[in-house]
Amino acid sequence: MSNRQLCIKIPGIFRLQENKLMTKNRLEAFSDGVIAIIITIMVLELKTPHGVNFEHDIMPLRFVFLSYVISFVNLGIYWANHHHLVHTVSRVKSSILWANLLLLFFLSLMPFATAWMGESHFQPLAVAVYAVLANLCGVGYYVLLVAIRRSNRNNTELEPILKGQSRKGIISIILYTLAIPAAYINPWISGLLFIVVGISWFLPDRNIEKKFSQPD
Repeated sequence: MSNRQLCIKIPGIFRLQENKLMTKNRLEAFSDGVIAIIITIMVLELKTPHGVNFEHDIMPLRFVFLSYVISFVNLGIYWANHHHLVHTVSRVKSSILWANLLLLFFLSLMPFATAWMGESHFQPLAVAVYAVLANLCGVGYYVLLVAIRRSNRNNTELEPILKGQSRKGIISIILYTLAIPAAYINPWISGLLFIVVGISWFLPDRNIEKKFSQPD
């Protein structure tokens, strides 16, 4: 086999391997596994009460439990929306892979911020750090949205859907940014902003469901 023939065949092999390996199913499965591990780490931070007295043994844990609930719901919202978002991917490019890893990196820090916020009883600094992390997670999701939009430039039906999600992502980042200084005014204001963002994303985009429920 000549060098010219080798150069022609090898790119074809690489393209075949890329199409075979870089699928959105693997991307989604990996992301699901990481999020499941993050939730597992968070629940392991819930310490067992040392006694059975409600006031002295259980009530002091209310902040830790509330912090866990907030993060669990947030992670659930990210998981549900990520599941829908991945279905819009027609081809997994390297930009999508790295954008997805960036989002997972920020999400993987959630157990740290969750534990600190709960154990500190929602002190301003801990809540502000949690708001910073929530902001970074929002940025990570927005970056993933942009990467997926760029990979679907020729899909005129999906473009308005992804554009709408990008707009909502920017609004979420703004609210998370406001939650950072709000923590020093009153931590519960930051909590309210977390809830507002969570409600806006609680139900995944039904336009995506309608799009992919239609027969080809």
